Amino acid sequence: MASTSGWRGDAVVVPPRDQHAPTSGRPVFSTSFALTDLARVRNEVEVVSRRCGLGHDEIEDWVTAVNELLINAIRHGGGRGFVCLLLDGQLMCEVTDQGRGFNTAHYVPGAERPPLTGGGGMGLWMVGQMADYLLVASGPAGTTIRIAARTRNVG
Repeated sequence: MASTSGWRGDAVVVPPRDQHAPTSGRPVFSTSFALTDLARVRNEVEVVSRRCGLGHDEIEDWVTAVNELLINAIRHGGGRGFVCLLLDGQLMCEVTDQGRGFNTAHYVPGAERPPLTGGGGMGLWMVGQMADYLLVASGPAGTTIRIAARTRNVG
């Protein structure tokens, strides 16, 4: 799995709402994935999230946000990726792909909803609306995106 430390390429951090910038944690689930694995991975993310203490509404938003990251990795990152859920007082997700990367300034969420285009562009904005923390690091060796669940502390 790629790490964001020492990353070469574009990196954008949307500051966490609670100023907890997750940088590590205890892995609670990890797997590689491709398109045929989406249903299995979404189900496992839901099961793990429930076990970690997220409530029903929190889980719905969380699984939606993680799913968007998985789809982006498949669609734009070479057709496959790696996902890891981490627990460090807050549930976090890191999705990594080996695509060619992208200019994060064009896609990382801002306060306003971006216009819908034929090529997408709303996925990361939507993820940013559902997460407490968003870090995007992208370069020619791939992209790593880390988010933290919008919830009370779990553990």
